[in-house]
Amino acid sequence: MSAPAPRLSPASVEELARLSDAASRRRFFRTHPRFIHASIVEQLADAVRERVHVDVNEAAALSEAAIVAARRVLSDDAMARALRAKANALRFRNELRPAVGLFDEAARLFERSGNLVELGRTLSSSIKAQLLLGRYAQALDAAKRAEKIFTALGDDHRLARLEINVANILHRQDRFAEALERYERALERLIPFDDAEGIGVSLHNMAVCLIALNDFERAVATYERARAHCDRAGMKALVAQADYNIAYLHFFRGDYNRALDMLRVARVACSAAGDLYHAALCNLDQAEIYLELDLRDEAAEMARDAQAIFERLGNAYETARAQTNLAIALSRQGEPLRALELLGQARAQFEREHNAAWPSVIDLYQAVLLANEGRHVEARQLALAALAAFRTLGLRRKEAICELLLARIALRTYAVSDAVAHCRSALARIDESEAPVLAHEAHFLLGQIEEASNKPADAYASYRAARDWLESQRSVLCGEDLKIAFMTGKAAVYERLVDLCLHHANQQRAAVEIFGYVEDAKSRSLRDAFFERVHPMPLLGAGQREMARPIRTLREELNWYHHRIEREQLNRDDRSVKRLESLQAELRRREHAFIKVLREMPPGDRTSIGLRDAAAATPDAIRATLKPETTLVEYFRTGDRILAVLLTRDDLKVIPLTTVSRVRRPLRMLQFHLSRFQFDLDRVGASACDATQVHLYELYQELLAPLPLERGRPVVIVPHDLLHSVPFHALYDGHSYVADTTDLSYAPSASIYALCGQRSAPHGNGSLVLGVPDGRAPFILDEVRAVANLLPHVEARIGADASIGTLRALGPGRRIVHIATHGYFREDNPLFSGVRLGDSYLTLYDISSLPLPVDLVTLSGCGTGLSVVADGDELRGLTWGLLAAGARSLLVTLWDVHDRSTAEFMKFFYRGIEAGLGKAAALRAATAELRREYDHPYYWAPFILIGADSA
Repeated sequence: MSAPAPRLSPASVEELARLSDAASRRRFFRTHPRFIHASIVEQLADAVRERVHVDVNEAAALSEAAIVAARRVLSDDAMARALRAKANALRFRNELRPAVGLFDEAARLFERSGNLVELGRTLSSSIKAQLLLGRYAQALDAAKRAEKIFTALGDDHRLARLEINVANILHRQDRFAEALERYERALERLIPFDDAEGIGVSLHNMAVCLIALNDFERAVATYERARAHCDRAGMKALVAQADYNIAYLHFFRGDYNRALDMLRVARVACSAAGDLYHAALCNLDQAEIYLELDLRDEAAEMARDAQAIFERLGNAYETARAQTNLAIALSRQGEPLRALELLGQARAQFEREHNAAWPSVIDLYQAVLLANEGRHVEARQLALAALAAFRTLGLRRKEAICELLLARIALRTYAVSDAVAHCRSALARIDESEAPVLAHEAHFLLGQIEEASNKPADAYASYRAARDWLESQRSVLCGEDLKIAFMTGKAAVYERLVDLCLHHANQQRAAVEIFGYVEDAKSRSLRDAFFERVHPMPLLGAGQREMARPIRTLREELNWYHHRIEREQLNRDDRSVKRLESLQAELRRREHAFIKVLREMPPGDRTSIGLRDAAAATPDAIRATLKPETTLVEYFRTGDRILAVLLTRDDLKVIPLTTVSRVRRPLRMLQFHLSRFQFDLDRVGASACDATQVHLYELYQELLAPLPLERGRPVVIVPHDLLHSVPFHALYDGHSYVADTTDLSYAPSASIYALCGQRSAPHGNGSLVLGVPDGRAPFILDEVRAVANLLPHVEARIGADASIGTLRALGPGRRIVHIATHGYFREDNPLFSGVRLGDSYLTLYDISSLPLPVDLVTLSGCGTGLSVVADGDELRGLTWGLLAAGARSLLVTLWDVHDRSTAEFMKFFYRGIEAGLGKAAALRAATAELRREYDHPYYWAPFILIGADSA
């Protein structure tokens, strides 16, 4: 009776899985010679098959151990098993060429030894790697040979596994419905054999087919089914891959929050399972989402991480994609030269990969950057090359972008006739591809060309057409497929219309038209956020839910098809013109359906299902919220010119004022003098006030002196662009400050001012006072106590008790919420600007999910009113977040404040509030009191009131 074949204990298998070099493996088998046996090679090969779904690096180590043992067994069968095991590990690590070579060698050895069962298994296993390398003929040949063997042997289990690989071939040939049918058949035939791996792969591939068939709901459901199955079977790598794929689908549908959360989880799981490839894909997709959200720093970080991993793995195509995303992020961060360098490296890599589309896309990216740098000859050459390639590839939208860029270059180089020709050609392409974002850009550019040709009437018509495209498509627009900064800012069309209207013969009519354009150009997203809260809706009834469902579905499908089209255009190795045309037709069908639904839906129904579409307030609507005698002064920058629109109860007029250059110099000098207090308070001399007054006087002369404002009457200031940094209340006329005689408040736009006034003011609910004192600001404690003593019905919380949870629980519905703490402003990423609370920092991101319907929010910390002014004069900072959260008015600071003088100021301010003064009047009175002790504007002028003055 022969001795039983040796077996490795689980501990020995784990030991071999952890060995990282050939010498240690050879030492293991010298120490344990009984393990040099064919059964050990087979056991290790089986362990590799299981381990690749858990930890691919450990699986690769076990396959190397199998080869060490097989070399000493001296058997074709043993060596073939070991080689096939290593091929499987390499395939899971995406090292396809060496994997195919090992599969071929293993098949040759099994055939030589006459082992038909294992020959069939090896042929079947090799099909996936052959497909990924584009070797379709070899894949089909292997499938036919394997099917013949398994049929002869009556091996139903192997035939069921082979169905998966045959379906893979159909999938690569775009026969998705047939492939799906084969995967489903394989799943049905594998279940009786309880083949965990085969079932998991079938489910995964079914989901991939469903994506290709644009069946999002079934795709997500199938991935979730695959995840649950793989989790039960302990296949951690496949669980992580399923998480990644589900996140990827949500990204495609435009659900960025869910996608980001799932990608973070999936990246950790993939890394833990040793699947660095999918971990890097998580980074790559996060970078793309951050680019769509214009979070440049985060996008650059994720792209760098992805690039490093892909380079280490040897994934050239994915490395190039990561480099491209990094270049786009750097271009937005103001590093065009570094971006151009990276794009050049990525282009060379895409060419080595024989990618048809990506090199031309990068030519276009580089052309945009070069044009922005004034290198027009180089930019034109690249744009023409990209245009020729896109014509060959049939990419109409990208053809249109090339034509628009060439038109822009021609205009900048005074080749007006060429500019017109390129612009007309772009419009023809846009008509073919129905691209509304590009239509807006083309009409705007045509307007610029006509202005340059001294045709103001034609230019006005073109700008109106651009504006109409922009306004009609606001609810449906998705991101354009050129991610590098190319499109004109949406506010530019309003600036040009305002400029042309200034020359209109009928000044009163022009003033009304200008006011409308100015309001349309400002704070649109904040106005939309107000619209939801000013007109709160009850929970949707059954009928409203039915109306909301198709809108929500169409929005998701629009995002889905935009992303599908972009991926199809740039596909690595199986790009299909027919498939691309089909996707574009589906996109157009849904765009038309979405616009039709919006057009036919009554405004009330649009609001009831959550469509944010707040129109700008009319002059009469704003007048209704103005106090008698109050003047609203709305500034607007158009090019280098600054004008003011004055609105009162009785009049509307437009007054051209000055130039940006005449304002920028004194504003910079003012900011310089104020910054000296922040860095060296004790060494600022008495002459500092005189020096500061000089620049406040200069700004007064430019911005207020030309206006017919009656001294002592209330004023609402609506700044624009760089004027958001001007302390208008502190401007100096040579004898007194504006705040000496005028109740002055601010608003992001006239419409926002009106909407603040329309919000109902909470009464009788008391106030909430939060304070977080520390060594840097010891007077915060005095401030909290003083404010709490002045206000009736106060809930006061200090230190750790002044938490986000406290604000969330006790803040909504209060009359006043006062927060005394350190504030900080992130100019690089305003989303993470915030104030320090007792348990963490309250950022703009947190505020966006915090309902805070109160009459007044006071943030007495440093620079709490600072904002980045984004395109469309959108204020990205705490001001935006708090107004969107429901506050009627804000008391915030324009620069870092002195904590002792701030504590004094707040006592004076709330004393005025409790005496019955309006907020602006209380602010002016507090300023006057504080100036008795602190004469310099640094101390008394940082505080501004934004929003509604009345209670």
